[in-house]
Amino acid sequence: MNIGQVVSALALVVVTVLPTRAQKMQSHPVPEYGFKVLHVYPHDPQAFTQGLVYHKGFFYEGTGIKGKSSLRKVKLETGEVVQRFDISPSYFGEGIAILGNRIIQLTWTSHKAFVYNLSDFQIIGQFPYEGEGWGLASDGTDLYLSDGSAQIRVLDGKTYKEKRRITVHEGETPVTELNELEIVNGQIFANIWHSDRIARISPKTGQIVGWINLSGLLSPMYKLDKEAVLNGIAWDAAGKRLFVTGKLWPQIFEIQLMRKTMER
Repeated sequence: MNIGQVVSALALVVVTVLPTRAQKMQSHPVPEYGFKVLHVYPHDPQAFTQGLVYHKGFFYEGTGIKGKSSLRKVKLETGEVVQRFDISPSYFGEGIAILGNRIIQLTWTSHKAFVYNLSDFQIIGQFPYEGEGWGLASDGTDLYLSDGSAQIRVLDGKTYKEKRRITVHEGETPVTELNELEIVNGQIFANIWHSDRIARISPKTGQIVGWINLSGLLSPMYKLDKEAVLNGIAWDAAGKRLFVTGKLWPQIFEIQLMRKTMER
């Protein structure tokens, strides 16, 4: 082997051994955030919250359970339901999103979404989709739909046709059971079903870019039902306020995220 061949072989070894930039990024732990409670607001403890949106001073909420599913407009300060539409008992209501002057509400296993007039909750349309419907969010143009898997579907906000899918992952590991969704400062926030954590997701890559740990937010005395789990994220873009709640929770919390110090 001549000197040129030796140099080439050594270079190959270096290229093979040195980690790629992507591998380096994946080796770093994902940032984790705790919380500070800023305000507490009343919430109907009978509401099986499936979707939550903040819009012009009110919460809009979609609730689940067949025979109890509804669409609601709720006063932030008092929790008073000022407008309500009860869904047919044959449907299990799921996530909601506001897009322009429309509210879109998913159903769990009926493969159907309802479109309402924002002002009076009159049904003005519907559209089908394959599989289950869990969470829904809007970025003002498109809709983002979760189905309990590691995938989020991106639907055209006008035609409701699927444009693409985002596979959510931490490193190379898919993250499943994505539930309620919200778009917050360009990221997708997603509740993980039966978990006290919210994933912060890049809509471009699907990579988890942060975790929000909300353990201890609600007193255990209010979690006697096994389904009384964290589920409900609303973002006030103008006021930069983040609200969270859960199924059958008696309160909605306005929180401030606090990044935890990473150990070296």
